[in-house]
Amino acid sequence: GNPYQPAIEALESHPEKKFYNVSKLGGAKYDTLPYSIRVLFESSVRNCDGFLVKETDAMNILDWKTKQSHVEVPFCPARVVLQDFTGIPAMVDFAAMREAVRNAGGDPVKVNPACPTDLTVDHSLQIDFSKCAIQNAPNPGGSAQIENTPILCPFHLQPVPEPETVLKNQEMEFGRNRERLQFFKWSSKVFENISIIPPETGMAHQVNLEYLSRVVFDVKDFLHPDSVVGTDSHTTMVNGLGILGWGVGGIETEAVMLGMPLSLALPEVVGCELTGTASPLATSIDIVLSITKHLRQADVAGKFVEFFGSGVSQLSIADRTTIANMCPEYGAILSFFPVDNVTLKHLKHAGFDKAKLEVMEAYLKAVKLFRSDESSSREPEYSQVVQVSLDSIIPYVSGPKRSQDRVAVNNMKSDFQACLNEKSGVKGFQIAAEKQNDIVPVEYEGNEYKLSHGCVVIAAVISCTNNCNPSVMLAAGLMAKKAVEAGLAVKPYIRTSLSPGSGMVTHYLSSSGVLPYLSKLGFEVVGYGCSTCVGNTAPLPEAIRNAIKQGEIIACGVLSGTKNFEGRLCDCVRANYLASPPLVVAYAIAGTVRIDFDTEPLGTGFNGKSIYLRDIWPTRQELHTVEEECVISSMFRELKEKMEKGNKRWNLLEAPESTLFPWDLKSTYIRCPSFFDKLAKEAAPPAAVENAHVLLFLGDSVTTDHISPAGSIARSSAAAKYLTSKGLTPREFNSYGARRGNDAVMTRGTFANIKLLNKFIGKPAPKTVHFPSGQTLDVFEAAELYQKEGIPVIILAGKKYGLGSSRDWAAKGPFLLGVKAVLAESYEKVHRSQLIGIGIAPLQFRPGENPATLGLTGREQFSILFPPDLSPRMTLDVKTSTGKVFSVIALFENSMEITLYKNGGSLNFVARRFL
Repeated sequence: GNPYQPAIEALESHPEKKFYNVSKLGGAKYDTLPYSIRVLFESSVRNCDGFLVKETDAMNILDWKTKQSHVEVPFCPARVVLQDFTGIPAMVDFAAMREAVRNAGGDPVKVNPACPTDLTVDHSLQIDFSKCAIQNAPNPGGSAQIENTPILCPFHLQPVPEPETVLKNQEMEFGRNRERLQFFKWSSKVFENISIIPPETGMAHQVNLEYLSRVVFDVKDFLHPDSVVGTDSHTTMVNGLGILGWGVGGIETEAVMLGMPLSLALPEVVGCELTGTASPLATSIDIVLSITKHLRQADVAGKFVEFFGSGVSQLSIADRTTIANMCPEYGAILSFFPVDNVTLKHLKHAGFDKAKLEVMEAYLKAVKLFRSDESSSREPEYSQVVQVSLDSIIPYVSGPKRSQDRVAVNNMKSDFQACLNEKSGVKGFQIAAEKQNDIVPVEYEGNEYKLSHGCVVIAAVISCTNNCNPSVMLAAGLMAKKAVEAGLAVKPYIRTSLSPGSGMVTHYLSSSGVLPYLSKLGFEVVGYGCSTCVGNTAPLPEAIRNAIKQGEIIACGVLSGTKNFEGRLCDCVRANYLASPPLVVAYAIAGTVRIDFDTEPLGTGFNGKSIYLRDIWPTRQELHTVEEECVISSMFRELKEKMEKGNKRWNLLEAPESTLFPWDLKSTYIRCPSFFDKLAKEAAPPAAVENAHVLLFLGDSVTTDHISPAGSIARSSAAAKYLTSKGLTPREFNSYGARRGNDAVMTRGTFANIKLLNKFIGKPAPKTVHFPSGQTLDVFEAAELYQKEGIPVIILAGKKYGLGSSRDWAAKGPFLLGVKAVLAESYEKVHRSQLIGIGIAPLQFRPGENPATLGLTGREQFSILFPPDLSPRMTLDVKTSTGKVFSVIALFENSMEITLYKNGGSLNFVARRFL
């Protein structure tokens, strides 16, 4: 039983509601805890069972002030959110586990998620049709019926026509992904505790935020705070609503779904004090990026951030969620905004009923989780405080290669010029001075255009971080309206697209009357999923591609997402900038990033008049007025209705109902993976790595995108060869993300990124050397040869191995390639835990050492012995075939990680519990 049961009390204003009164239990110590730590404390008290969560764990959290960063604590989140890209492998693993448990003599029906799990089908949207492609596109689904019921705009009660583009993409989505959707439908029928939210209802981040958030859970009249983990790195968005949540790998999420707590080092909490007021030109994105920069400089990696101070109340919920959403970019685990009056006001708009809000407020105040500006109670004590003055914020964009490289908009022209001069690297393109003003004429649709360095060829106002923030979306729309009225236009070869995060944003835009103007500039709604950000862009027109390649032009993409790694949008677009939606529209109109908005016009309007950015930029007052009129609770009601009804095609989709999934051996989407091949009742001790070859010798900042690409499948890749051998044409390949349920495709896609820089090859290419034969091969082909020869492989890497979005296949792929260990100078935290979760040892060079200082060429063979009494951060010896011996640190942080590693990863550890 739970030793803390005496702490259960009735809520004074609603005596039928019960809760653990943790503020009484914790006394004076509790009052000085940061709000986010109070949530961890409540969870440990409520889930204390003496086995997974012990009394000492709860006491360690209460002693946060002295124990922070010195102890590991368990955390049981209230729920899990998955999106389809990571949801499919998780559910495929559950299906495979059912099979393995049955084969090992257990009962497969017992294999179910133990934690409420919501799975949103959103990432599969690919922009197949944008304005240039829609006229002559193929009919993928034959005579599939398109459900075409006009949505009523809740503001004007007029039908809102869904653009033809959205419907065509929906039809493609159902046609191409039928098999995966049927698998999801089977999952929702046979597994308990899982609900599936069908396609075209919005992106995981926003569906999560707008619909799934409980803020306070009320289970059979028992109250506790909402908390969530998700396989999407944007899960942190919910912290803007006062819900503790963060993104973890698919592998850890599965463990949580099976009822195991997450283990985390009791984090330091950085208090971020906001003061002052921001400038009118600064959008929420500027505020976000400015705070991001402060936090990056403050070194908040692996810590919680919590906001306080007079500036917090000036931030709308949309601003807060946008800031919270950028966590992966500055390395914090999460950025927490405690619930306050602004939150309650927002929830009222979002359709929470009055009685529910009253209970919520009373409960949060009872357990001291409610923040108030007037409150006489003192601020919590933090590990350190970072001060950010909102007065100092000016508009920025980020790029051209990394999201952390910020450029003030007024310096953009000179900065791009500097990038042309600079030698190839994290910012430079190394273009000879005499070629910097080259102009390449190109004919397109019967007109001649001139392309030069800095020309914009992709302009995407896309979902992700910021479109959930209607103010920046409305700013883009109002600016488009003013631009069209002034006579400005966008050149037709620029790939423009508008992919709102949810249908709600379309409501903001249509009810405010700006949608037709965006459409007129080429920004048509192409669907509601994650598109340009994950690399699912439609190809550029052939003539434009050829001109860029022949003229060696540094062409630009400008988008309003959070990711802009090089080569991600399109292999011929080498400069990519992240900007706020209104600036994306501005650069699309200008057609180039080599412009100084203060002194140069965007273009010529009616009567030959020069139009400057300041002429069409909407004021804050205009924005707020339109926002008040358009952001109304009926939009949230409409979203909820859409969610609850599902859509016609999903409702009609047929799926099997058997306990075990009937795997189709011919399927190229869903295959039973081989993670459980060696499942036995008892785990074998960890085997030594003997005479391993180096599969890849990598440098610093290798991202999960380099390890496991999410975009389209290149025609020359190993995955393409496999799909072709199954009778598929390139048109039917789909993306890596969509095929995450097929281990054969994903293993072949591992390290298949065109930008992978392997030191054995010397230039970017997804290739490596197979040393026994001396051949240069695709990474997969070399790994396959090593496996046939019975030779284990390892990876050598530099600093920050595994940066970027959390991706389970960035660990699963290397595991299936036969990788036994990674030796790196440092790791991205989430990726390190994912490697352990799949059974790969993360080893770290000792401080000041790396392959260069140790004189390693990577051509040696390596042997590593793991002792049976493996302990956290133990030093291990590595012997090479040249006779050199050096030490590395085994990066296991606690006994739980060692248990998982000894069991061959968390999947096998959990499966053994059913035997």
